[in-house]
Amino acid sequence: MSAIKNPEVKFTQLFINNEFVNSVDGKTFDTINPATGQKLAAVQEAGVRDVDLAVQAADEAFKFGSPYRQMDATKRAALLFKLADLMERDKVYLASLECTNNGKPFKFAMEDDLPTAIGVVRFYAGAADKVGGSVLPSDGKMFAYTRYEPVGVVAAILPWNYPIEITCVKIAPAIAMGNTVVIKPAEQTPLTALYLAHLAREAGFPPGVLNVVTGFGPTTGQPLIEHPKVSLIAFTGSTEVGSLIQREAARCIKRVSLELGGKSPLIIFPDADLDKAVRVAHLNCVINQGQCCVAATRTFVHESIYDQFVAKTVELARKRVVGNPLDEQVDHGPQIDEEQFNKVMTLIDSGIEQGAKLELGGKRIGQTGFFVEPTVFSNVTDEMDIAKKEIFGPVQQILKFKDKEEVIERANKTNYGLGAGLFTKDLNTAIEVSSRLNAGQVYVNQWLIGGVQVPFGGFKQSGIGREFGLEGLRQYCEVKSVIIDMPVKI
Repeated sequence: MSAIKNPEVKFTQLFINNEFVNSVDGKTFDTINPATGQKLAAVQEAGVRDVDLAVQAADEAFKFGSPYRQMDATKRAALLFKLADLMERDKVYLASLECTNNGKPFKFAMEDDLPTAIGVVRFYAGAADKVGGSVLPSDGKMFAYTRYEPVGVVAAILPWNYPIEITCVKIAPAIAMGNTVVIKPAEQTPLTALYLAHLAREAGFPPGVLNVVTGFGPTTGQPLIEHPKVSLIAFTGSTEVGSLIQREAARCIKRVSLELGGKSPLIIFPDADLDKAVRVAHLNCVINQGQCCVAATRTFVHESIYDQFVAKTVELARKRVVGNPLDEQVDHGPQIDEEQFNKVMTLIDSGIEQGAKLELGGKRIGQTGFFVEPTVFSNVTDEMDIAKKEIFGPVQQILKFKDKEEVIERANKTNYGLGAGLFTKDLNTAIEVSSRLNAGQVYVNQWLIGGVQVPFGGFKQSGIGREFGLEGLRQYCEVKSVIIDMPVKI
């Protein structure tokens, strides 16, 4: 299917209680096409009063006696299945809108992001009526059982790198469990979340179940986090912002789910399938222009194959097609905005200054938009900034190692623990090294595999909680124990 070259921006207002409305004070902000640097649309900017209206609507929908709280789990499942069907119907428009607002290449949005988003909604739709408690053995004349109940109003605060996908990752399990949701999209990429709200209304979601407030962290996100009727904050984004959210949540004892940053190691052992390892390592470092929390950004290569690996990587990187993300032939689009572009360029400069060898790239492409050349560094050492900091750009760092014990220690020497991986043909090495890498996901002979059924989340400063799989439901429910004093022993 071909991209829609100039997708119409259909919704720019806040979505509260199943209605698109202007902000109370009428303020707007511009959302930008990162491929051109030009304005796409003026979007309503939510303030404190708008956030309160959205949370109040979500709270009303959650109250006992409301149509939504009385809805059977099978009916919630039907709503989610209908939403997934509508997303399938409109996926070319959604993918085109995502590319225009985010800059990711259309073919990746169509082949990866939209199928994952739709798959997540269908997975949790299927799980909605299959979550149950247990009857428990207990001492004395007691009958004890557990119930899994919704938490309440969920504040879903979203990043800009995978907007439609992560929106679905938040709302699908939350609604499957019977919660209500207020979404705060990233200010850079609000458009697909707003269109998703339109589809939810078309699917028959009751008023207040799904709300969208667009705006900035201090003026929209902060009031949402602080609102006393929000019971859970589900956040995906930087470790720095996640830390601030956790502090605020600690102040008022709110639950949090945090999917944060990463600096993921990928170890290439000397017996690896070299061509496959080169391909997977490079693609999963520059994927989405490197704007991926679990990108394989530290490539550790055994010294015996290091030079071959570097040469093949440079050859592969030269072939990436950079350009308009709506062109189906393009592999590589722009960074999200000028701020992120400048951060990437600064870190590239630091790599050169600190002695890494720039094998390829490192420059801006053109003067329109925020394009960075696919970049490859060799001779990278652990103390360099590019080896320690999350660049979030198309910059591959290739490090050399001598033996297994050394590389495991170096791979784990980071504050992050989101992903890790290794390439080897030796099953013993695969199992041993996987067990010793400190990361929430460990990939062997591939990267970013597993699907919506497999839990995803981080160790250390990469986050709290898990998304995807049945584990992804747990953070959206409370476990209640009911103990009944029985007149006779049973």
